[in-house]
Amino acid sequence: MITISHWPLPDKALHTLSAEDLRHRRAELLTEPNLLWIDMAQPTEAEEQFVLQEFFRIHGLSFEDVTRLRREPESPPHLPKAEEFPDYLFVVVNPLKQSYLQHLGKARDRSDVRGKPLTQLTAVLTRQLLITHHVEPLTCIDYLHAFLARHGAQGQRGPDYLFHLILDSTVDEFAPVLDHIEETLEDLETSVMHSPRQELYRKLLRLKREIIVLRKSLIAEREVLVRLARSEFVLVDERETVYYRNVYDHLVRFADLMESSRDMASDLMQTFLAAQSNHLNQIMKVLTMISTIVLPMTLIAGIYGMNFEALTPDTKNSWGFPIALVIMLGSGLLALAFFWWKRWI
Repeated sequence: MITISHWPLPDKALHTLSAEDLRHRRAELLTEPNLLWIDMAQPTEAEEQFVLQEFFRIHGLSFEDVTRLRREPESPPHLPKAEEFPDYLFVVVNPLKQSYLQHLGKARDRSDVRGKPLTQLTAVLTRQLLITHHVEPLTCIDYLHAFLARHGAQGQRGPDYLFHLILDSTVDEFAPVLDHIEETLEDLETSVMHSPRQELYRKLLRLKREIIVLRKSLIAEREVLVRLARSEFVLVDERETVYYRNVYDHLVRFADLMESSRDMASDLMQTFLAAQSNHLNQIMKVLTMISTIVLPMTLIAGIYGMNFEALTPDTKNSWGFPIALVIMLGSGLLALAFFWWKRWI
């Protein structure tokens, strides 16, 4: 589906166009007085060909990156990057899936949240055109539509300003995820200290894997933001760089928090393994003590069970069996006393 927002300057009002308007008014719409935002949500192959090859042609490598998730739905999204071409700026970011955020809000246990958390959003920017492409519904795109519904005239500030609003919403979406990760790690820490079950290790492993994926994306996106914030690209106006710097500051803080969460998850895994090892040592200690106590009893019983009169005294004595039991009991008590004296029990 293609949604087209149009600001025919100097008129500051927001207008909506159809795909047919793009087809028949291409030369007019691509001139300087006009500003356009074309949002491609779950587009078909024909829509991609029309917008990105016929209406505004982008490089073949860019087109391959844009259409990657549609062509390979099981592949991971492309890592964030920014590339400058002679007539446009090409940016890829990894926002959180809307379905992931919804599931996250309903899940009581972090381990209930399954699936890939990230998707791909690609953007093409010129002086008067912003094209966004995504194969899944995105909260950041819904936010921009809602913002323009209230403040339609703000769109005339240009594609670089609109894209900053998308990036700002994309970064802010990580805040509840980080809070949930922190709460989950605190719960797992308590469980590891009190009852280190094997299921906890599987939960920690899944959580750490998810943290690594999110951290990798945040670090790559941080490199994109720092390039946008320091006026490296001519298509980003200098007056808008302050907004990109603000988004960059948020992203740096979230990346640092994600790094702390990764370290905490690693520490918890080491703590779990140490607790498991200590628990196993306690079990082996008890079993060893039992074996040590029973060993002299087994020896005495084995000697008396050899049935050689010269070797087994009191075989014809009616008190022989009770005497053997007393000797075995005495050996066990002696072993227990030794363990108590060494403070092993």
